[in-house]
This record gives sequence, C-alpha cells and structure tokens, in this order.
Amino acid sequence: MRSTRPYLHLLVSGATAAALVVTALVVAEVPGERSGTLAAGFNAEKAAAGLPHVDPAGTPPHTHNDPATKNSLSRASEVSVDTQDPTSAAEKRIAASYVASQRRLRDPRLTTVPVMQKRRARPQDRYAMANGCYRLAGRRIFFKPTDLGTYLLYTADRGFLAAGGERAAKPSPVVEWRAARAGRRMAFRNGTGALRIGGATAFDLRRTTGCAAYPESQIDIDGNPYAGVTSFQEVRGLVDAHTHGMAFQFLGGAAHCGKPWDRYGAPYALVDCPDHRATGGYGALLESLLSGEPSHDPVGWPTFKDWPAPESLTHEGTYYRWLERAWRGGQRIFVNLLVENNQLCMLYPLKKSAEYATCDDMTSVRRQARNMYELQDYIDAQFGGPGKGFYRIVKSPWEARKVINAGKMAVVMGIETSVPFGCTVKLDRPQCSAAEIDRQLDAAHRMGVRQMELVNKFDNALAGVAGDQGAIGPVVNLGNFLETGSFWDMEHCEPADGRSHDNNQLAVPDISAGTQDALFGAVGQLVDSLGLLPNLALPLYPPPDHCNSRGLTTLGEHTIKGLAKRKMLFDPDHMSVNARQSSMDTIEEIGYSGVLSSHSWSTPDTYPRIYRSGGFITPYAGDSTGFVGKWKEHVGWADPRYYWGIGFGADINGLGAQGDPRGAKVKNPVRYPFKGLGGVTVKKQRAGQRVYDINVDGVAQYGLYPDWIEDLRKVAGGRAGQAIVDDMSRGAEAYLQMWERAEGVRPDSCRNPRLRKSVARVKRLVRRGMTTRAVMKAVGQPYQRLGTTYQVCARTAKDRKVPVSIRFTKGGKVKAVRVRR
Repeated sequence: MRSTRPYLHLLVSGATAAALVVTALVVAEVPGERSGTLAAGFNAEKAAAGLPHVDPAGTPPHTHNDPATKNSLSRASEVSVDTQDPTSAAEKRIAASYVASQRRLRDPRLTTVPVMQKRRARPQDRYAMANGCYRLAGRRIFFKPTDLGTYLLYTADRGFLAAGGERAAKPSPVVEWRAARAGRRMAFRNGTGALRIGGATAFDLRRTTGCAAYPESQIDIDGNPYAGVTSFQEVRGLVDAHTHGMAFQFLGGAAHCGKPWDRYGAPYALVDCPDHRATGGYGALLESLLSGEPSHDPVGWPTFKDWPAPESLTHEGTYYRWLERAWRGGQRIFVNLLVENNQLCMLYPLKKSAEYATCDDMTSVRRQARNMYELQDYIDAQFGGPGKGFYRIVKSPWEARKVINAGKMAVVMGIETSVPFGCTVKLDRPQCSAAEIDRQLDAAHRMGVRQMELVNKFDNALAGVAGDQGAIGPVVNLGNFLETGSFWDMEHCEPADGRSHDNNQLAVPDISAGTQDALFGAVGQLVDSLGLLPNLALPLYPPPDHCNSRGLTTLGEHTIKGLAKRKMLFDPDHMSVNARQSSMDTIEEIGYSGVLSSHSWSTPDTYPRIYRSGGFITPYAGDSTGFVGKWKEHVGWADPRYYWGIGFGADINGLGAQGDPRGAKVKNPVRYPFKGLGGVTVKKQRAGQRVYDINVDGVAQYGLYPDWIEDLRKVAGGRAGQAIVDDMSRGAEAYLQMWERAEGVRPDSCRNPRLRKSVARVKRLVRRGMTTRAVMKAVGQPYQRLGTTYQVCARTAKDRKVPVSIRFTKGGKVKAVRVRR
C-alpha cells in the first residue's frame, strides 16, 4: 500500500501558511470580501456590536460587497483631496478632442507574414521538422520539438519512437532525439546512442500527411499575423505592461500550479499542484481562500473543468500557446515582470527543491530571467529554429520596433519585488548602499531588465508602500515587521493640511476593543501556529486618514536617477503617496519620459503627471465593463504634446483576478467568429476537451485577451466601441515612443512648436545615408512614420509650421528630404 504520509505533510503544512500568504497577496486583487475571511469576520463583529461603518472623509459612494475593486481607477484606494484628479472639465474636453483628432490620422500600411516558414519536401536544416509530419524509415512520424533541434518522434499509434525502432508509451529523455545532418539525410542521437532502424542510422525524411497530431492547445485564429511594410514604420498592436509569465517559480516554486511550457507539451505543463491532486482538490487551502470555493477539480489538461478561470489564481494562465493566441490576435508588446516576496516565500512551507529555500528575491529574479530565455528558445524550436518564434526578448525601442514590424511580439523584461537588490531596511537602517544599487542596476541591465518598480508589499530602503487596507492590513503589516523589524509608520493626516493619505488601517475608534481582540486574536493565532511572533503586540493606529510617513528615501531617489541614466523605465505603482509624489518630483526635475503606471496601483493625482512627463499608462485590465470606464477617464488626461495610445495590465499569474464574463444573455454579447486586429478571424478557442467563450468564461487564461478586446468594443458600443479598439491598437506605438524619449530622443516638433528648428537647419542636420535612429537623435521623433517616410515640422521666418518629409530606403537610410509648402 502506498504511504500517504507525504500527502498528509503537504496538507498540514500547506494549511498552516496559506492563509497568511493569501491575505498578503490578494489585497484588492481578488473580487470582493467572501464569507469566512478576516474582513468578513471583522464586519460581522462590528455589525453585531451595533457600530456603524465609517469611511474616510472623501471616499466616493460605494458598496462594500462590490466585487469590482479590480475595476477601480486606482487599486491603491487612496481617497483624499491631494490624490483626486486635478484636471478640470475644460482640460478633459480639450484632451478628448485631441485624442479624437489622432484617431483620424492615416494609419500605417500593414502586410502579413506567414506564421511559420514554408515547409519543404525535405527539411532544409535540423530545426525545420518542427511540428511537421515526415516519413522516417517507412513510418509516419510527427516531430514534436522539446528544444532547438531535439524532438519526440510521435508515432501514428500515439507512442514514441525509441532506440531500435521500438515504441515507448510515454515521453522521457530516452525518447528525445537530437537531430543532426548527415549529408542529405538526418541522423538522431540521445543518451542511449544513435537511433538505428533496420541497420540504418541516417534517414531520408520526406514530408507526408496522416500523422497523429501531438496533443496541444489550439489557437483557433485564422489568418496570418500582420506586420509593417518596413522595419521602421509606425506600429499597431496591443500592449500588456504588467504580467508575471514566470510566476511558476516564485514563493518557493510550489505555490503556483502549472507552468508556461514543458518539454513534453500541454499534458505535462498544465497539471495541478501535488497538494491539490492529493485530495482531489479539497486540500488546496491557498486556492480555496483565493477563489472562495471549498474545492476544485484538480484535473487540468485535457478537461479544464475548474481551471484556468478568472478567479482561479494559483493556476497557470500564460501557457505559451495562449500567449501565441494573444499574439495572433494582435498583441505586440508583452512586459514580463520578474516577481518575488521573500517573507511570504519563507512562510509558505512547500518548496520545489532545496535551492528554492533561500527565498532571496534577486536569486528568484535571476532564475526567472533565465527561464524567459529558455522559453524563447523553446518557442523558437516550435517555429523552426533560432529567431523564428514569435516571442522575442527586446532591450531597446529600436529592437522592439523591428520585431513588431516583422510580425512578432516584443517581450520586455521587468522587475516587481518587495526587496529589489537586497535593499531592505532593518530597524530603519538601510541594508544596501548607493554603490551596491549601481552595481545591481548594471547587472539587471545586462540581464535584460528594462522596466522596474521600487516597492511591492513592504517598506524597503528605497521607499515606503501604500500599505493594505481593512482587516487584511494587519496581516501584511506582520510581513512588513518580519522583513524590516518595524510596522508601517501610519500617521493621522487630514486632507485639509495638504497631505495625501495611504490605505487606511483598522484603528481606534473605528473598531471596538472586542473587535480588536477578535481580529488581532485571529491573526495572532495564525502567526502563533506558525511559531513566528508569539506575544507580539500589533499596532493600533489613530483615526483615519492615514499616511505612511515613509516616503522616497535618498537611496530611492538615487535608484530612480540610476534607472534614468541607464534608460530603464520606472513604474511608481505600489508606492506610498508621499513616495510616489516625491518620485514624480524627481522625474519632472530630471525631465525624464521613461515613466509608466502599469496596473492601476497609482492614484488619480499621479496619472496626469505621468502623461505630462511623456509617460504611458496601462490600467489594470479587470472586467471589460470596468476597463471601458477607466479608458474614458484616461482619455481626459491625454497630453497633446505626445502620441496617444493606451494598453492594459493583466497582472495574470501575480494573483490578480482576470475579467469576469458578462453572460451569454446580455444584449450585446461577443458573437463568434469575429474579425480581430489585422483582419484575422477569431473563433472560440479549444484546449483539449475544453472550448472557451468570453461571454461565459471571461478571461479564463491569457489566450482570451483578443476576445476581451472584442468585448470592450461591445461594451463601449457604436463609435465608442471602435474608438476604444483604435486607442488600444495604438498602445504599442505609444509605449515605443515613450521608450524612445527615455533613450534621449526629443518629442516630435509638430506637436511641440517650441522644438521646431528652421527649415535650413533641418536640411543641414538630416544628411543622405543617415539611419532612422540618427535622424531622430538630430531632429526628434517624427509626427508620422508611414512606410518609408517620416514627417517632422520645421519653421521659417514667415511660416511657423512647415511639414518636412524625410524619405528612406527600404533598409532605413535617408535618401531625400522634401519640404512641403
């Protein structure tokens, strides 16, 4: 009889830590307050005591069972005079009029490119057999790549070709074969030696039909990907500036179930965690606390009964075929944030292996960065060789533009962690120096990192955090104590004194003594069960509003300037109000455009400042209904000095809830098939036995974002529906232009009259043979980039605005400058 002791250990140890981990991660990222949570218990006790609910002054009308925190304009929940939108109604009308004028501009001409290179009768190299059907020694074999040039040889009877031509039932290293050319033939080897069939060790592979297809998630989008007609023109495409594609490695590698790829494909990548499988889904406490469901069907592939789903937050959402579907549906920029939280990792008892037990933030970040390059190689293998895949890690806006215009997806590497560079603080003493920060910034830049947040859940040596609100606040505050040796220093502050406030904490007189005992007693019991902080007195704060006294430190300011020096993008999300306002002061002081809010963890006072700095914003995706409202608000903040476009921040795999379905019976459902970006035809997606429909499944996994975009069109309706899709499709270009400005390129001279040079000077600066990048360094960003022509604006003594066309060769070298009178 098989021993159940390992499974019992998983269940017992997992249960003791899951509650603490989930409350720290879930704040404002999971819809609603569910029965059985600390928040629900607190509210119940308060109601029983006859105490009224008290909101901070300035809180907008809302209900507390509203599941739409993920649809809020600001997930930071900070509501005071100084964090409210400072934009006047007149300014919003001007901004909206400007955005409307930009939608009327001529779009860049697009073409299409094949999904894969054309397959020849005989493979031209050792990579070309990828996902193809070939005859080998008289057998029909499907070549499933496991790495570049390495394959599973999948037989017609759904087995695997092994040494000597034998059949194996399951994939394993002994049936992985590395291909190598042998003249016009192909030979195969692995650890057991050469593949030998009937005495032959080299085989004349011929393309054929009738192979058994290897089990894999489907794309269900017809039509080739769109691309630019030149490599340097304006791009079109969706941008997600905040997703955690490598989160299967964080929190010790055992809290997240499934992974974005496996050498052996979907049946092995899309499986549940061992502690979930051990009890048929009833022992998955972390998943249950997050989803509010007592159990779930642990079977992933091929049935996917209960996961992935918008509310199933411990399960994989970015499997590579789902990323591929998003790309085929128009996504062209994907920002992957490397994520970790060392304290939560240490508290969660399950670890993938001993090497994960250190829980060091930067060790995990480096591991995830390596994983990104491994995934790039794996996808290249699926598409026929190095550089052939759609997933291209980029390190500059110039490289990204070239990738997008080639019809692929530019992947940007970023960091979101609570202790970046080891810069924690212990009893108010920083544990890093400016010199160490510089060394680590250089190392991160070499690794490929180009976007970064300074804080996440805890205060650190760089800045204070916004904190987490309500009954969950004390739990996250405990984590802050474990990391820093102190609790958040939340002070009472009044909007009238000119100070903004952070997330309010439970405080006197907002809670009674009895409620304090019940709430903190519950937290204390949880912590005591972990043997962590016996007899620890949690802080009681004065009445709200609350402000974290910890703002931006001198080391934090040094880090922001260090990011700017290295042309890296800065994201102020999750900062305390004091820290974020100071960080924007720094951004404005140095005149840096490389700033963005990636997932709505900033506040309405900051959004206009980001746009005025030439930055970019991607609101948290959430539900389609909520996103349309956020889009309308952001249109009113557009700055006419810069190209307009908007994106979304999915925050998938980071325990951020995805968009819920609106229902199949609404008046304006998404109707399949529909036309997506670039004219492709989008059908309902199939994965194994599962068929996904955005109307009833919501954004269950990343492959449904093209469907979500169509849902935005339906929700906005009429001309607004086309407008939101237009603005989203301009998002990739807006991100690239923000990044170019971070690289030191001045904004365009048509939108910015003060930057116009004389016609004569433009002619002197722009010389025949110059590259597009050199031209931009000389005269600034173009107003338009259509095909082989850039347009800038100049001036003469009599004419304040003279359009100038700069024509390039197909290779991107200047061949003519023409003044349009």
